[in-house]
Amino acid sequence: MSVIGSPLTRVDGRQKVTGAAKYTAEFEAPQLAYAVMVTSTIASGQIAGMDTAAAEKSPGVLAVITPRNALRLPGAERRITVLQDTNVYYQNQPIAVVVAETLEQAQHAAQLVRTRYDANAAKLDFEGGFPQSYPGEHNGEPGDAGWGDVNAGLAQAEVKVEETYTTPIHHHNPMETHAAIAQWDGDKLTLHDTTQSVTNRHSYVAKMFGIPEDNVRVIVLFVGGGFGCKGQTWAPVVLAALAAKQVKRPVKLVTERPQMFGMVGARPRTHQKLSLGATRDGKLTAIRHEVHAHTSVIEDYLESSAFATRVMYDCASVQTIHRLVQMNLGTPTYDRAPGVATGTYALEVAMDELAYKLKMDPLELRLKNYAEVDPSNKNPFTEKSLRECYKRASEKFGWAKRNAEPRSMRDADLLVGWGMATETYPARRLPCSALVRLRPDGRVLVASGTQEIGNGIYTIITQVAADALGVPPALIDVKIGDTTLPPAPISAGSTTTASVTPAVHDAAMQARNNLISLAASDPQSPVHGVAADQIDFSNGTLSAKSSPGKQEDFRALLARHGNQPVEGKASLKPDLDTKKFSSHSFGAVFAEVAVDPLTVMPRVRRVVAVYDVGRILNARTAQSQFIGGIVWGVSLALHEDTQMDPPTGRFTSANLAEYHVPSNLDIGEINVSALDIPDTKLDSMGARGIGEIGITGTGAAIANAVFHATGKRVRDLPITPDKLL
Repeated sequence: MSVIGSPLTRVDGRQKVTGAAKYTAEFEAPQLAYAVMVTSTIASGQIAGMDTAAAEKSPGVLAVITPRNALRLPGAERRITVLQDTNVYYQNQPIAVVVAETLEQAQHAAQLVRTRYDANAAKLDFEGGFPQSYPGEHNGEPGDAGWGDVNAGLAQAEVKVEETYTTPIHHHNPMETHAAIAQWDGDKLTLHDTTQSVTNRHSYVAKMFGIPEDNVRVIVLFVGGGFGCKGQTWAPVVLAALAAKQVKRPVKLVTERPQMFGMVGARPRTHQKLSLGATRDGKLTAIRHEVHAHTSVIEDYLESSAFATRVMYDCASVQTIHRLVQMNLGTPTYDRAPGVATGTYALEVAMDELAYKLKMDPLELRLKNYAEVDPSNKNPFTEKSLRECYKRASEKFGWAKRNAEPRSMRDADLLVGWGMATETYPARRLPCSALVRLRPDGRVLVASGTQEIGNGIYTIITQVAADALGVPPALIDVKIGDTTLPPAPISAGSTTTASVTPAVHDAAMQARNNLISLAASDPQSPVHGVAADQIDFSNGTLSAKSSPGKQEDFRALLARHGNQPVEGKASLKPDLDTKKFSSHSFGAVFAEVAVDPLTVMPRVRRVVAVYDVGRILNARTAQSQFIGGIVWGVSLALHEDTQMDPPTGRFTSANLAEYHVPSNLDIGEINVSALDIPDTKLDSMGARGIGEIGITGTGAAIANAVFHATGKRVRDLPITPDKLL
């Protein structure tokens, strides 16, 4: 039997829609107390004093924890602000925690805390910080890289584009805000936490409190959205553990929605200057991509917007530059397709502008500069079929019917525009371990310390194990989200599928082989003495391939051996030689936008995209991931914009009423598909992660369609009616 690739319904779907799935804040503990954070109202300075008397006398209050009385943490770092000093680095920084018997009592008491500050002049001028900016790195890759002679390439170019593209700060707004429940038993800590990495959280918190890693257990059965903000350790979880330690009771801390704007990361603002040079027939002679992005004054985080430029097109001279601008804002972090989402927007709009200057079809221009190998190092790709993506997507969309002239296409009174772009995202895998256990009751346990963040990993693991063992998916029990399980990597960077599934497959095959060996050596087994490679295990039954009648249920075999389970374990590390190969996913996205000439309101009517992302393990969850990414691309192009009050650094749109994201009415028809070509050089399952590629390029395709509809090029996202007037 084979269940790989089939659209198996999510195995955790019923739990989620009936409310049986337990998210972090829904767990209980005896004598549970509630914590509420008090946050700063200045962007830079010192706490001069805090009046906590009224809060401490408020009914039900157990403690008011401030920098004056907070537990000192031996592993504390400046990057997360957990009451270890009186410095204030950004608005909405945690400066106190109130713990009470009930949530309402904690909320009331938190409002009674009065704070005096010695304020400093804050760094809040992004563009004014450019002269003091400096290069950084991202995950070990240098911010500045290139090849060839870009100045010469631009000088010899017959056609040039030199424009600046900007993107605003984006804040993650998952339905579930950051939350934690902390419970101490002596020097042992149990944490229920909203995290994209139970393994990393376990290590970081242990270091913060100066205790052995084995003393910290982290549990997360379901994450209600993360999108990057729950990848790193932030203040809320540490403050929950600190508060529980000080009041000597379990403590629950749930971040309030406005508190999500500051202390738990955001996609940084970018200012991107693109210079493209080309010959008259469209061959690129040079690309320069210079990025300024903001970071905080307490930690460097680089939005690697120009990294995609290093891999997209065949060009002899390329220069990519990144500069960081320190500001008194909370430290930025990974946001779905970090760097690549904002970078492909700028590059792909610049390519569209070049196509218009050349009077060339934008698709033809991209094919003219198609990269057969990685342009940055000349390595072959582990697998790349982008040409086929262009072909299928353009045919499905009807691109050949496009009239190239801006404002030339209409539907009744509406202006209609068509735009396209290339999509890409790095393909990676990380070390991972897994356990598969065949149990005497006939069921199969599959365990790995990964986490379900909405990506469908419960279902994918079920399919991989069922396929390897030849048992129905209904007999598979998946256990994840706990540091007592075999360690698995962070669910970020589109790495989960490529990392976890090979480990699950290998563990399942080991369990299968161990079961077959046990049967072959058992004198009472019908397959006793049969060579292991001549024994089949399918649908829970062991049989001799040459004599199918010689068979038995594996439960009977285990019963004869003391009802002890048979298991297999696997611990795998990436084996791709990155000096010989490059691994990336690619896609082609086409968008249709309609603009009312009176209201100048752009609306996305349809999007067609085709992806080259390796083997598809579940057609249903893959489609959901692609659609989700495209919705984020619509949001990037037309909606998201964190508004900041320039004098104070306070975010004025720190709620879901004013921080705009698309609703159902903002999303038109979405048609997505994948080539389903395995990439076995990256991993044995041939699959690559797909959670982020859908947002890349989509913002640019929509922006290009808006230009085609209106004839007006907006280079400052989001594209709103006021910018089209």
